[in-house]
Amino acid sequence: MKISCSQSALQNSVNVVSKAVPGKTPMPILECILLKTENNVLKLTASNMDLGIESIVTDTIVEEEGYVALDAKLFSDMVRNLPADTVYIESDDQFHTTIRCGKAEYKIIGKSGQDFPKLPIVKIDEPVVLSQLTLKNIITQTSFAAAVNEANKMMTGVFMEIHENQMKMVALDGHRISIRVIELKQPYPDHSAVIPGKSLNEIVKNLSSEQQNEAMIYFTENQMIVDIENTTMVVRLIDGEYFNYEQMIRAQFKTKVIINRRELMEGINRATLLVKEGDKKPVIINVTEDKLELMGNSAVGTLKEDIPVVKEGNDLMIGFNPRFLLDALRVIDDEQVTMYLMDAKSPAFFKNDTETYNYIILPVNFLNQR
Repeated sequence: MKISCSQSALQNSVNVVSKAVPGKTPMPILECILLKTENNVLKLTASNMDLGIESIVTDTIVEEEGYVALDAKLFSDMVRNLPADTVYIESDDQFHTTIRCGKAEYKIIGKSGQDFPKLPIVKIDEPVVLSQLTLKNIITQTSFAAAVNEANKMMTGVFMEIHENQMKMVALDGHRISIRVIELKQPYPDHSAVIPGKSLNEIVKNLSSEQQNEAMIYFTENQMIVDIENTTMVVRLIDGEYFNYEQMIRAQFKTKVIINRRELMEGINRATLLVKEGDKKPVIINVTEDKLELMGNSAVGTLKEDIPVVKEGNDLMIGFNPRFLLDALRVIDDEQVTMYLMDAKSPAFFKNDTETYNYIILPVNFLNQR
C-alpha cells in the first residue's frame, strides 16, 4: 500500500474510528486500526465487535492499493504529533510500514488486515433520515438512564421505536425510566430495536451539532447502521423483547408541582455538597402549599432551602437519589418543569403536556435521614 493525504484529514478520521477501539480485548487485532484502500479511496476501520466505525480519509492520493492494521494507540499518537503537512504511508508485503511527514519518519511493524473483522455493512430498504443534531439530542436525552452493569443485558440497551412519523427512545435501569419522542419529517414503516447504550454514546461523539447535517439510519435483522458524511457506524443490536415499560406509566397523581428547573437543579447541587462520594444519602423534598423545601443531611451538616412552586393537590414529603434527579433535569430544555407525584413510595414523573419527554424516577426511603 502506498498513499498520501493531509495530516488534518488523517487525524480527523483516526479520531472518528478510535471511538470503536476497545479498552481491553482478548483479540489483539481489535487493538488496531485497519487502513485499507478500495477504488482509490483510503478507509480507516475500528471495531469492538459491538460497534464498528469506518471513516473515509478525504483527498487521499492512492499510488498502490493495499491494507495494513496498525496499533490504534501508537498510530493515533503518531498522527496527532505529526506536523500539519502531507503524510506519506507505505507498507510492504510483510506489513512493515513507513510513515513520513515533513522531516519526521516512523518505521513500525503492522499486522495483516486479513485478520481484521469485516464490518457487515448491508443496507437494505430506505433509510430513516433526520438531522444529526436531532439524533444526537434524542440519544443524549435518554441513554443516560440505561444500566451500566452487564448483569441484565437488556437494561444496558436503549429501545428505539419508529411508528409512522414518530421516533421514540426509551432507557431504564430499574430505578428510573427516560422516554423521548420526536417528530420525523415523513412517515416510515414501523420498526423497533434495542441498541446498546454504550455504543450509542460513542456514536453521539461523531454526530454534528449543525441542524443541516443529515444522518441516515438503516436497520437489518441484527444491526443498526448510521451513515453520516464520510463515516459509517454499525451497531450490533441486543436480541430479545424489551421491557413493558408502559405499564409503569400512570395518569393519576395526587400532587402536581410546577417549579423553575434551574432553581431546582441549583438547590439539589447545594444539597449534595454535604454528601461524600459513595454515600447513599437522598435529597428530601417536602412539598407544601406554595413552596418546595429541599433538605440534605449528612455527618458533615444539613441544608434546608425553600423554592417557590405552584402546587395542586396534597402536601407530600418524598426522598430521591439526587443524581437521578439531576440527570433528568439536565436534559430538559423547558424553563419550568412539572412534577407529578402520588405518595412517598411511588415514582415521580417529570413530563410536559405533549409528553415528548417523560422521566420517571423511583423514590428512596428517607427514614432516619432527616
